[in-house]
Amino acid sequence: MKSFDESLVRTLTERVVDQAGQPGEHSLDAIIQAEVAHHSEALLGSGGFDGADEARIAREVATSLSGLGPLQQFLDDPDVEEIWINAPDAIFVARLGVSQKVGVVLTAEEVRDLVERMLRPTGRRVDVSQPFVDASLADGSRVHVVIPDITKSHWSINIRKFSKRVRHLSDLVERNVLSGEAAGFLTDAVRSGRTILVSGATQAGKTTMLQTLLREAPPTERVVSVEETFELDLAIPDHVGLQCRGASLEGTGEVTLRRLVKEALRMRPDRIVVGEVREAEALDLLIALNSGLPGACTIHARSGSDALGKLCTLPLLAGGNIDRSFVAPTVASVIDLVVHVELHSTGQRQVREIVSPTGIDSRGDVTARAVCRRHNGNLEKVPR
Repeated sequence: MKSFDESLVRTLTERVVDQAGQPGEHSLDAIIQAEVAHHSEALLGSGGFDGADEARIAREVATSLSGLGPLQQFLDDPDVEEIWINAPDAIFVARLGVSQKVGVVLTAEEVRDLVERMLRPTGRRVDVSQPFVDASLADGSRVHVVIPDITKSHWSINIRKFSKRVRHLSDLVERNVLSGEAAGFLTDAVRSGRTILVSGATQAGKTTMLQTLLREAPPTERVVSVEETFELDLAIPDHVGLQCRGASLEGTGEVTLRRLVKEALRMRPDRIVVGEVREAEALDLLIALNSGLPGACTIHARSGSDALGKLCTLPLLAGGNIDRSFVAPTVASVIDLVVHVELHSTGQRQVREIVSPTGIDSRGDVTARAVCRRHNGNLEKVPR
């Protein structure tokens, strides 16, 4: 196949845009095919392109117009989990849990154009007054953007994809993320209305674990989920998802995660889900769970026990009138299980342990026992 560089795709894309703006009834595909054929004819003296070359160039031009240009190949690759741009010439992907730099090089203008293309359908913005933004792509991928002068010199972009191949706990068993026995135990826990906290580090697989757990919920349940940005793909019959909204240019219209938790309680939920607790919304979640409503959420932590300790601390951010003497016993009583996941350097994600709170010790800390723990590479039930 004859080689060609990205400048050719850019040139043809510009010609297609010009042609598309002219009067006429030709479809975009027809314009692309005509421009590619015209360019190939112009190169006949030097060999031109064959049919396969023309088809490949046409696909890349179409992608540059309707997709995310040079990044679209990584969005289409099911093995790629995340894409990030540190600089126009420093683009990385995580493939099967392992990060690597790729050969794609963009210009600063192309990076900004990609951000604009990703944010346009969401109605969200990024500028000097709002230098951070979170948004969701049409396929459910999450986008996070930070711009200078918060970053040193270049726009920073992260696109986190979510696996379409992992849908159920049985898929995680096949991948040795957890054992069949543990999967059966967790399935029974979800169906019996127990509240589950999923903990782990960044990229450990918390969201995927949460999704697979919730898909085991009884189909008659009404689930209301709240998130900063839509990530959960629950695929259950009765589900309403809510996401936060930033303030307008006038500083009005902001909808916080705390507000969403309170609103969710007015929507007749049988189960409430918080995509991730990071701050004072943990208090609102605990109050909701303390009313007898089962739920689920994720939290960043180093272990199941650390997750329980952190959930005791975050509600204190809500204000000085919140006392740990209320929070810790509430955590111990409303959280039934903590599923802790981790990512190994090999790219393998696994459940390291499943713990269950048992009460409060003399210092006021939540105590817990291990229900399942990984031993010699296997996740095993711990005898009581």
